[in-house]
Amino acid sequence: MKKLLNTLSKIRPQDSAARARARQRLESLAMPKWALGRLMDLAVDLAGMTGREDMKFSRRTVVVMAGDHGVADEGVSGYPSEVTLQMINTFLRGKAGVNALAEQAGARVFVVDMGVKKVPKGFDPDGKILDKRIGPGTSNIRKGPAMTRREAQASVEAGIEVAHRLSGKTDMFATGDMGIGNTTASSAIVSVLCDAPVSVVTGKGTGIDEESFDNKIRVIEDAIRINAPDGRDALDVLSKVGGFEIGGIAGLILGAASLGRPVMVDGFISTAGALIAQALCPVSTDYMIAAHRSVEQGHSVALERLGLEPLLDLGMRLGEGSGAALAFNILDGAVNVYKRVATFEEAGVSGVTEK
Repeated sequence: MKKLLNTLSKIRPQDSAARARARQRLESLAMPKWALGRLMDLAVDLAGMTGREDMKFSRRTVVVMAGDHGVADEGVSGYPSEVTLQMINTFLRGKAGVNALAEQAGARVFVVDMGVKKVPKGFDPDGKILDKRIGPGTSNIRKGPAMTRREAQASVEAGIEVAHRLSGKTDMFATGDMGIGNTTASSAIVSVLCDAPVSVVTGKGTGIDEESFDNKIRVIEDAIRINAPDGRDALDVLSKVGGFEIGGIAGLILGAASLGRPVMVDGFISTAGALIAQALCPVSTDYMIAAHRSVEQGHSVALERLGLEPLLDLGMRLGEGSGAALAFNILDGAVNVYKRVATFEEAGVSGVTEK
């Protein structure tokens, strides 16, 4: 617990002076006031997160937290649990969706084994898989808690450790996930922490049919009823209905925030992890950037609770960190506008005529 508490104590609000300086420059650019809208908002946020106006984010890292879920046994996904391990191997070969988008954005991709059923072995020539294994997947939340409270804490602290381990070569993090059954756990977390009906925050995940979707809702409702997670206690919620990789995502966000590093938060599963981070430390949201809005209907509910407006809305639901990797391109635009556009004075352009 000491590691978690120590991390939480180091998280500070955004630098208000840096935000003010950034806003002042942006308002003086040779264009109508705030003509680039949310790009300019993002530039102000980035200045506040880092406390610096010479913003540099060329070193970016997507961290794909991976873990299996016992609740997959309840038929809540269109794919078997074996796919988690198979997709890890695809990530390591650079052939998954997140790899393609990360490459375009100049980002590294690391995979963290938080608790896959079978230990990933074999192809990893670049050392891109990190071992933070808590156990061989969570227990079936329809029959009892996903994990113990100690394991929940360990998963968050593992994410913190990953943030510190990769921080030496990372200016900005992005969250990613892999785990068959994790939209079920995420819907349960969002339902509890956002006090929303299960039917409102549950989507079709991997594209299940209507019968399986109805079953998924019943499974989540049963899990919440049986485990009675306390919405005032983030670790209780994580331990009762969460996942090892979701705890890892929460820890990664907290670790990054304690280091003053922005975090590009991916889709629904990542946002469930962000909710856990927010519940543990509300000011951690100062370092979160919502990459995109997933088609998972619970994502909008979670984003509203976090107070975040996503940069993109492209009908995506892949996970993996794909949306976060894509959103790095928007970040580049915000930084370039801040650094490269001349002010009225620098350009010798007449400003707004006083009336």
